Amino acid sequence: MYEVIQVRLRDAGKISYYSTNGMKFKAGEYVVVEADRGQDYGQTISEIEVILDSDVSEPLKKVIRKANPWDMHQIDKNKKKVREVMDTCSKKIRERHLPMKLIDAEFTFDRSKIMFYFTAEGRIDFRDLVKDLAIAFKTRIELKQIGVRDEAKMLGGFGPCGRVLCCATFLKDFEPVTIKMAKEQNLPLNPTKISGLCGRLMCCLSYEHKTYKELMKGLPKEDDILKTEKGPGKVVSVNAIKRSVTVELEDGSFLEVPYK
Repeated sequence: MYEVIQVRLRDAGKISYYSTNGMKFKAGEYVVVEADRGQDYGQTISEIEVILDSDVSEPLKKVIRKANPWDMHQIDKNKKKVREVMDTCSKKIRERHLPMKLIDAEFTFDRSKIMFYFTAEGRIDFRDLVKDLAIAFKTRIELKQIGVRDEAKMLGGFGPCGRVLCCATFLKDFEPVTIKMAKEQNLPLNPTKISGLCGRLMCCLSYEHKTYKELMKGLPKEDDILKTEKGPGKVVSVNAIKRSVTVELEDGSFLEVPYK
């Protein structure tokens, strides 16, 4: 068994399990962790958990230490430097007339690499741009093309609900979301009502989908004909939460019918 804790790398990076290395942590603490090459930093987003050996698909990286004052100073210094490297990268993109939009940049904790994130309509040959940036910053450069959902995750914002975007806070991965989920929850199929800031279907459509599917079992569907105490009627709406349906009777009136 392993004692692990979930860590979100940098500010909006990937969430992964890391071995606690025998240390104790609380959610919300900054930590320095092992990276593929060197060290990186992140923030714990869970309490310590215990997982079985069989649940580990690849070698666990370890938390090296809790971030100390010097570490926090380094993190802050890296964040302040980001604006400068983004300005330089944007200038190089314009000089080479590349059809790409720079979204964000970040340093690894030990400054062994700078990562630039961008969006584009298609594939971009940015090899010459990488060379320009490597010469300018004297370090390893990585450019990564991202989608509109990743863009929203990085830039953040507030959803229609008034809360900070789920993708920018607690979501680990983007789960598939379909229009069928909205239909089965009787939501209006208006794109402006069910789309997030990224322009894609809102991730939260999937949260209650399983529950709605369970509640809908046994209920009639819209346009079904039901016999009621006031005569036959056509189902015009279904309320899964109340376990009831609304039917339109032959005289044009409506009747809500509890359904068990």
